[in-house]
Amino acid sequence: MLSRKTVWFWKSGIAAISFVWMLCISGCTDAPLEENTASEARIEVQAVPEEPQEDEEEPQEDAKKSQEDPEEIINICIDLYEKAAEENKSADLDTMRSIINRLGENGYPAVDSRNQVNMTGAEQVVEFCEMVDAKEEAEITIIEISYLPGFVKYDLQTKNGNVDVARSYYKYENGTLQRSATGRYQAEYWNYTEEGYLMFSGVWYSEELYILTLSGVEENTALRVQPLDETCRELTRKYLTPIGFEQNNMFLVDWSEEDFGELNFYDMYDILYQKENGEHVPYAPDDNLGVGAVYRIPKEEFESIIMTYFNIDRETLQSKTVYDSEDSAYEYKPRGFEEVEYPEYPYSEVIGYTKNSDGTITLTANVVFPHSGNSKVYAHEVVVRPFADGGVQYVSNRIIPSEDNCEETWHTPRLTAKEWEELINTD
Repeated sequence: MLSRKTVWFWKSGIAAISFVWMLCISGCTDAPLEENTASEARIEVQAVPEEPQEDEEEPQEDAKKSQEDPEEIINICIDLYEKAAEENKSADLDTMRSIINRLGENGYPAVDSRNQVNMTGAEQVVEFCEMVDAKEEAEITIIEISYLPGFVKYDLQTKNGNVDVARSYYKYENGTLQRSATGRYQAEYWNYTEEGYLMFSGVWYSEELYILTLSGVEENTALRVQPLDETCRELTRKYLTPIGFEQNNMFLVDWSEEDFGELNFYDMYDILYQKENGEHVPYAPDDNLGVGAVYRIPKEEFESIIMTYFNIDRETLQSKTVYDSEDSAYEYKPRGFEEVEYPEYPYSEVIGYTKNSDGTITLTANVVFPHSGNSKVYAHEVVVRPFADGGVQYVSNRIIPSEDNCEETWHTPRLTAKEWEELINTD
């Protein structure tokens, strides 16, 4: 692979500040996200009378024991975990579906941590949410199945409109499901949304983590309660999830094949190169944190990646990038510290689609951001052009106007050529 690399030295102060910032960001991340989002659901919502009669005390005690003891849940699904481990399919969607359905058959509300399988026992969760709104007393347990594998068991209790959360994570390892983390908190945010999501958040404390971080663990949970058409889910996984929102603006700005607008093709190159080759781009930042690297990517290499996924001519692509006609190469600068993003991202979820007469498909999607407790940051339309060989070209993206649209807070734009020059020339 032929390429040429040039380096520019930045002020050491800038690099140092950015490095500290990067460390701070990484310290805020609770590494396995599934461990913080998995949950378990209880067989039924139980309203709690204010003054129980004597003959009601025993059932309430049994209900309390049921929330605290996970053995019944483990016994229901342990064979499915064992089978998945033997076949090396612990993170497969079919495995998630089989575990969730098994729990549902036994009366438990359950869903997967990526919200890719319809929740079982959804009506029980809706009833519990109604009791929260009515400020009645009730309790429920919701199971969220993790792809790690394992599950998180959320025991929820409500009184006077407040919701107390007891969460326990159970990890599957060496043929057993063992509890590895627990925490309790009162939900600081609670919302059953119009889009059919239960979203809640709070801060829980673990003795082990507190020793390391001297702080609690912020948890932002988003559980899709209402079912979603399976074709919509498949379209999401096939066309939207591979792009996502990390370090790119493909679904943040309006663009089309007639006018690519502010779509950043360097960000798209980073994402699509990995999609094509199964590895990150080889043009990495310099090992010296005070150095900014500049590469020259051969024309054929850069264009072959972009033109596979976009119907764009060379002249337009070159006008949207920095192209050196003498070397027949595209100038490429890896993202640096000034372009770091906070590592919490939303995801797009297709809620409707239209097959067009020209062979394209228009996808209507909501942007769901668990970190902010928002199940519809905004809605957008993405047009894709599928090919018979399984390939695809992205045709356009349009943000659907609405007064309720929220600003994207997670994205840091890539530096423009002017901004980059100003940075390296700073005294």
